[in-house]
Amino acid sequence: MESVINTLNSWIWSPALVYLCLGAGLFYSIVTRFLQLRHFREMLRLLFNRTESAEGISSFQALTVALSGRVGMGNIAGVAAAIGFGGPGAVFWMWMVAFFGASTAYVEATLAQIYKESDKGQYRGGPAYYFEKFLGWKFYSVAFAIASIFAMGLFMPGAQANGVASAFTMVWGEGTPVATAFGQVGMNRLIALVVILLTLGFIIFGGIKRIAHVTQVVVPFMALGYIIMAMLIVLMNIHHVPSMVALIWSDAFTAQAGFGAAIGWGVKRGIYSNEAGQGTAPHAAAAAEVAHPAQQGLVQAFSVYIDTLFVCSATAFMILITGQYNIQGTLEAGQFIVQNVDPATVISGPAFTQLAVSSVFGSFGTVFVAIAIFFFAFTTILAFYYVAETNVAYLTRSFKTTGALLLVKIVMMFAVAYGVVNNAGFIWDIGDIGVGMMAWLNIVGILIIFFKGKPAIKALWDYEAQRKAGVKEYTFDPQKLGIERAHFWEERLRNNQDKTS
Repeated sequence: MESVINTLNSWIWSPALVYLCLGAGLFYSIVTRFLQLRHFREMLRLLFNRTESAEGISSFQALTVALSGRVGMGNIAGVAAAIGFGGPGAVFWMWMVAFFGASTAYVEATLAQIYKESDKGQYRGGPAYYFEKFLGWKFYSVAFAIASIFAMGLFMPGAQANGVASAFTMVWGEGTPVATAFGQVGMNRLIALVVILLTLGFIIFGGIKRIAHVTQVVVPFMALGYIIMAMLIVLMNIHHVPSMVALIWSDAFTAQAGFGAAIGWGVKRGIYSNEAGQGTAPHAAAAAEVAHPAQQGLVQAFSVYIDTLFVCSATAFMILITGQYNIQGTLEAGQFIVQNVDPATVISGPAFTQLAVSSVFGSFGTVFVAIAIFFFAFTTILAFYYVAETNVAYLTRSFKTTGALLLVKIVMMFAVAYGVVNNAGFIWDIGDIGVGMMAWLNIVGILIIFFKGKPAIKALWDYEAQRKAGVKEYTFDPQKLGIERAHFWEERLRNNQDKTS
């Protein structure tokens, strides 16, 4: 089975996808005249829009739901894996993915807003919706929806759950072995599984409103606490900062693990972490109640900064500044280019991060990282569920059924259980397949949309024009901009005109 997974990964994560992700980000950065820099202050202003409705969540809630997907195991274990396999230079390429990816995040989120629809009392949208409405390619939309359901509901939750269990067993040990259908599993690992499943079940059966209300409290708290911890470690080792920055820069281009490994792992883990271009965040973006589609696009662009430039950098700085890492690169397992810690330390898990924090704060550091991982990974699983739910709703919108959604919930809970009791590396490899499938379909799709009509760019120009004119209330008229089949916004505009006439 593992050989099949490895083969699929090598096909999906070929150099073509790596350069497609970077190329798309660079392309949209140029086309939008680097909106990620020009509109930085506007992004900050829009972050705190808390207007919500009976059908939609607030812009801030949409941000936190999207961030719950972006900020997860990729920020802790993923960064550790990028360093362990790609060397310190991989961190630089993660930054590049974030900087250029912010423009990609704007495009996909804005498209989700433009082509969203009201479905059974809540806003729905995402790649499947904008591919169908703009391109008219039903087959492509269905392919993305199916890929998303498998990726979010089956492939990717396991990596997050595995990280939670691994972090807790590093603190309290595996516990007494217990015979299960998956073989011998430590009691403490099973306890972690029960806690995860009970909490997950309670929240996902409550829908997007319950998910949004949980994430808007948990996500800012956990991200801020984690960044503060990293800042303390950096300040306590401030004399090592210049050499650390120099190491990242030099290794980015003359990598110890090889240039290909540095850029490959940096881009792969960068995408896994910030999800720019992957097509997951647009689902939460579509659910937001905003006056203009570009507003949520700008908010989602900033979320990439929060994820990679803040949280991922925090992890990387802690690991590198304390020297708590090994570099395997493309060598055989057990052989290292650089070996600073126990060779038995799992590279693809959160161990490097826990060792880094505990080297400064002792046992408290290990416990702190375990708690951070629980919240990071758990909220990510919630975001995964919402993406899967949205795509199930897309596939079943023409007929009434609750069975499909219930099945997704059961499958996701099984995937979580499977991830907790299985090998970390294997679980991450499965997750990479899911990420890669969605990234291929979404990035190719939004590039085709650009060359056929540029709706997201037209929305940006319209928003900039209104902002320059100093309007007090933003409006969006898709027909005036030459944007077709944006039925939600056409109807909203008609209703507003009727109210004022």
